[in-house]
Amino acid sequence: MPRPTRRSKYRFLAGRFYYTVRRYLQWHLGRSDWADMRGDSLEYTVFEHRTPLIRPLPNHAMWMQRNKIKNLEIATRALDGVILGPGQTLSFWRRIGRPTRRRGYVEGMVLQDGDVVPGIGGGLCQLSNLIYWMTLHTPLTVVERHRHSYDAFPDSDRTQPFGSGATCAYPYVDLQICNNTTESYQIRVHLIEASLVGQWRAEREPLHTYRVYEKDHWITHETWGGYVRHNVIHREVFNKEGTRVDDEYVTENHAIMMYQPLLDCARDPRQ
Repeated sequence: MPRPTRRSKYRFLAGRFYYTVRRYLQWHLGRSDWADMRGDSLEYTVFEHRTPLIRPLPNHAMWMQRNKIKNLEIATRALDGVILGPGQTLSFWRRIGRPTRRRGYVEGMVLQDGDVVPGIGGGLCQLSNLIYWMTLHTPLTVVERHRHSYDAFPDSDRTQPFGSGATCAYPYVDLQICNNTTESYQIRVHLIEASLVGQWRAEREPLHTYRVYEKDHWITHETWGGYVRHNVIHREVFNKEGTRVDDEYVTENHAIMMYQPLLDCARDPRQ
């Protein structure tokens, strides 16, 4: 890979400064009604999910995964119990704030340009992934989400469709969720034993349930030698009687694979 020039470095720094300032202006001068109030647990559980804190990942230092737990402990305290009222928006980074050493964050696993490297606050993508996945099982609206650019690990023990998470980088790569319903919702997140656990709760019993699934999936072998993984995510909507009432498009994903795919999968089925 060619070394970055001084001009490209300055261009990157200028772009980061621009998007950072734009984010701060949105948070402080924008028209959104940001969710900040906390409260006791609302009565009904809309959706609950948990993910393991430690994964058996070969060739990656375990100390970064252990440090990730510390980072998640700090971040979940900032989000747990926040109520998202009608018309309000929840911003992942606005609630958590900048992850710094002074605030107790430590070096954890960060995926940067296709490489796993240590970084302060590393591992918080596990929390944004969890919140995004849970939100897809509610009537709440995801107004900002950024897909992962790299598919880092094979599908060993995967229980969710590829690309069903949301990456994050303070402050400009954010996850924002808007409540366009007439009911209040509440985010609950905490660590228990070996898991990160989350819930969306509501003040009234939900009228619908959801099934998120992968509708299309293909892998392309690119001219530069690598492989790119693609898919389309949909969700089915069911009423209280269990009847499907809708099938909605959610998003599509395109990610550079950091591992060798099975050869019989490395093709575009649309051709």
